[in-house]
Amino acid sequence: MIAVLPRTIRSVDTERLLLLEEEAARLGFSQRLPVDWLREQAAVAAVHHLFPVLEHRLSHRPEVSPQWRCELLLTVRTGEEVLSLLDVLPATFQVLPETLDATAKTDIAARMKGALSVREWVELGR
Repeated sequence: MIAVLPRTIRSVDTERLLLLEEEAARLGFSQRLPVDWLREQAAVAAVHHLFPVLEHRLSHRPEVSPQWRCELLLTVRTGEEVLSLLDVLPATFQVLPETLDATAKTDIAARMKGALSVREWVELGR
C-alpha cells in the first residue's frame, strides 16, 4: 500500500531530530543537514517542526522510495528559527506523535514562510 502524503505538521525534540538526520544520512537521502553541524547548531532543548511538502520517488533506489521531503523549521542555538529540508521515510514520519492543534499548525506554517533558510542564516554569520 502506498502512503498518502499527509497535510500536517509534526513536532520533534532535538534528540529525535538528530535521529531523523542520522537515518537520512545512513540511507543517502539528498535533503538533509550534516549531523555534526546540526549537533553544534540546534538548540538543545528546542522543539522543531516537520511539514511534508512532496513525495520523492527514486526509481533507481526502490528500497528507499518513496521519501517524503519535509520542510524543517529548526530552532538554532541563538533562538532563531531557520528553514531547511529533510527527506524522511513515510513509516518514520507516521510514527511521530501528532501533538499540535490546528491553531498551532497555522502559526508554525506562517513562521515557516517567513524564516530564513539555513544557508541565509549561515551567510549572515550567526
